Amino acid sequence: MRSASRFRRILAALATLAFLLAAWAGVSILTLPSVARLAKPGVSMVITVKDWNRKDHRFVVGPGNPHWTPYGAIPPALKRAVVASEDANFFTHDGVDYEAIGEAIKADLRKGKFVRGGSTITQQVAKNLFLTREKTLTRKVKELLLARRMDDALSKSRILELYLNVVELGPMVYGIGHAARYYFGKRPPELTVRECAFLASMLPGPKVYNPYRRMDRVMKRSDRILRRMVAARMISREEYDAAMSEVPNLSGLARKVEKTLETPLPEEKPPGESSGGGPAILEEPAGSAPAGPGPAGPSSPDTPRRAASPSGSSRPFR
Repeated sequence: MRSASRFRRILAALATLAFLLAAWAGVSILTLPSVARLAKPGVSMVITVKDWNRKDHRFVVGPGNPHWTPYGAIPPALKRAVVASEDANFFTHDGVDYEAIGEAIKADLRKGKFVRGGSTITQQVAKNLFLTREKTLTRKVKELLLARRMDDALSKSRILELYLNVVELGPMVYGIGHAARYYFGKRPPELTVRECAFLASMLPGPKVYNPYRRMDRVMKRSDRILRRMVAARMISREEYDAAMSEVPNLSGLARKVEKTLETPLPEEKPPGESSGGGPAILEEPAGSAPAGPGPAGPSSPDTPRRAASPSGSSRPFR
């Protein structure tokens, strides 16, 4: 009798736990922010990002940001470099790459610690715009759900545009419009193939892949990205040879080097997940109105919702 009573109590506890988990999941789904506003390219929004001293700053996402770069002004080589390095299946998955997640779990189990995240570009956009960067199961579930919703509501080109305009590429350097000027004194359309790969190589974490402290690390990763691009026919052999022979010119940034070196040296270990901007809750600026095209020029029409996989085309972007 005692065993039967104890068994019933265990079943009741398990049922209660299952109910609480289901309720938590339901509330989490119902309270997730809407991604519909992201489909409006003329609207500027505000998120919160952190500098390298962990201080919060407001950051404008959209044409209201003077560094905003519309999709049509982003060089094709940069789009290819980012997809080659961060999310090879970007054009074929539905916002979540379950195969990559499986490989990441296997790698984590082999190492006995968190070494890979398996996050797609879409997941990184969801995290950077809506969520914190804490590594919890709750945040990961929300990230997956938001990524699926984004993939349903937005074109691939819009997702890539958002990603490239909010990624962190240096100390308070967010987005490729700012990064192109910060490192090379150029507008994004003027970047060379090597410079595109150079910027893409910093995406896992600009503190670790810091060209002022570890140029060798950045160049080696840039070389790997270029090899992936030529192997996937994203660039021609001639473009690859030219890029490999080019050394990015950072000689004019001595003052910025000294300023960067004032920050504490980060732990010399590549992060488990590719990082973008800081934690944020998306909101409309008070009294804002839809802004016009950014300084880099008007955006071109979006590419088809389901473009061909980069590995199957010599020019998968435009």
